Amino acid sequence: MGPQAGYLVNHPDLVRDLLVINAHKFVKGRALQRAKVLLGEGLLTSEGAFHLRQRRMIQPSFHRNRIAEYSRVMVEHASRTAESWTDGEIRDIDKEMMHLTLRIVGQTLFSADVEDEADEVGRAMTTVTELFNFLLLPFSEWFQNVPIPPTRRFNKARDTFNSIIFGMIDERRRSGEDKGDLLSMLLLAQDEDDSSVMTDEQVRDEVLTLFLAGHETTANALVWTWYLLSQNPKAETRMHAELDTILGGRVPTIADIPQLRYTESVVAESMRLFPPAWTVGRLSIEDHQLGGYPIPKGSLVLASQFVIHHDPRFWDNPESFIPERWETQGVKEAGQKFIYFPFGAGVRRCIGEGFAWTESILVLATMAQKWKLRLEPKQKIGLDPKITLRPKYGMRMTCIKGSV
Repeated sequence: MGPQAGYLVNHPDLVRDLLVINAHKFVKGRALQRAKVLLGEGLLTSEGAFHLRQRRMIQPSFHRNRIAEYSRVMVEHASRTAESWTDGEIRDIDKEMMHLTLRIVGQTLFSADVEDEADEVGRAMTTVTELFNFLLLPFSEWFQNVPIPPTRRFNKARDTFNSIIFGMIDERRRSGEDKGDLLSMLLLAQDEDDSSVMTDEQVRDEVLTLFLAGHETTANALVWTWYLLSQNPKAETRMHAELDTILGGRVPTIADIPQLRYTESVVAESMRLFPPAWTVGRLSIEDHQLGGYPIPKGSLVLASQFVIHHDPRFWDNPESFIPERWETQGVKEAGQKFIYFPFGAGVRRCIGEGFAWTESILVLATMAQKWKLRLEPKQKIGLDPKITLRPKYGMRMTCIKGSV
């Protein structure tokens, strides 16, 4: 690709080598390095000792006890969204799920009500996503300060995010209140070695990273799940039967998740077919051998969840939506084989994985008890593989109350 050599690994053993065994020989690829113009030195883009320090500080916010507390907020917001729909109306489900997950991450991690800013954040996120390929172009660094249209649009989107995030930080600093959330923890955290605290810019980088990554990926997973259920009535019927049996019309709690096995399988199968994070890029910082092939220093190495998840060597009928496949092979087992890695692997594995699984299952269980969604006849389906795997043409669906 221009002056740079690129390699795609397409076997689980090589994915394990890249992301776990020899992860120390690689850093994040150009995509995430260029993402620093938006995310700064956040958890997604930072490297080495600084990344490990930040991860240790943030990890307690994603402990299972914390997620249990967050789960009530997840169900509450899912119920509110479900109650706002009316029978027979057409909704842009991609926008609905983006707004829903944005509100959830805002309240759970930052104790912030971002409902008023949801449309603005959605537009800014779409702008950043659409311009991401521009940022990856050779020499795009040179255009960063040139007022051409793509740069102006990107800067406007970044200013939108900064206004919201710095507003949250400033409000919390002035109040001095410890709300026990991630934002308070970041503002109060002290370095073990020199007792220094994070600057507002460092807090901003981490907050923005989790603010964006924490809603965009889960929203996409839910959109594709609703689509797949609409196209697979047998799976939809079985999931509804499980919800009726386990919940009996009440809202779910985190304690119900172990019993909602088929609902979890639906989510797992959706993320197999349409993994929100669809590829992982790494840049080699020293020479390496992958499966006998020499990988020179400075090479870009890609491992694509989408490719591995659709490979017939590892999956029977890989293009088909079959939640039942997860009854004979669990998510953990498939992950250990490296044939399934929607949240990445190794030391850079997504810190919010437990949060995302809990949110996806509870939101789906809450809303599916009240609604079934049907794809609009004129709705086109396509993939938009940029930062995440969005539906290319949106996802307009009709809301249908009760049984179909």
